[in-house]
Amino acid sequence: MKLSVLNIKGEDTGREVSLDKSVFGIEPSEHAVYLEVKQYLANQRQGTHKTKTRNEIVGSTKKLKKQKGTGTARAGSIKSPVFRGGGTVFGPTPRDYSFKLNKKLKQLAKKSALSAKAKEKKIKVLEDFSLDAPKTKEFVSILKNLQSDSVKSLIILGNGNDNVFLSSRNIKNIKVSPLDGISTYDLVNAQQLILMESSIDVIKNTLN
Repeated sequence: MKLSVLNIKGEDTGREVSLDKSVFGIEPSEHAVYLEVKQYLANQRQGTHKTKTRNEIVGSTKKLKKQKGTGTARAGSIKSPVFRGGGTVFGPTPRDYSFKLNKKLKQLAKKSALSAKAKEKKIKVLEDFSLDAPKTKEFVSILKNLQSDSVKSLIILGNGNDNVFLSSRNIKNIKVSPLDGISTYDLVNAQQLILMESSIDVIKNTLN
């Protein structure tokens, strides 16, 4: 699959790049994508939920009434779960929701997400550029030239450029990051991918 390379003015440079079929042309595995996204979301959970059990409630331990002869059920403590203010039975406790996935499965998930975007023709290739200083206004003008200012976009960097990254931090629905800082969730969640020209070889070498 070949795509035209655009410049920061949104114009065709006359050059084309080929997207590797082993990364951008496979049959997407929906299950691999599901597991990767599930892992990412699970890892975001703090797992600090907690309710107090019977032994953690502060209250009197005095027996409420005599054992027999009242005509009602026996009751030994005000902290019993059957009373208002008592402990919770089988309530949530702190836990770790994270789980592990094999490296090859995570690579397959990324390849599947990239292939799906390529199939939907939602990938643009932008020639490498740099900014002398972090300038959000200048970065926004580049997005407008690419007609991507109103689209949830993910920009994958090749060569490190801190100023490009810093210029994008305050822009809504835009994420800029090198490949190692991007998850399958980011790829699936984006409506459009913008690949810096130098990132294509990085993606190919990393995922193969």
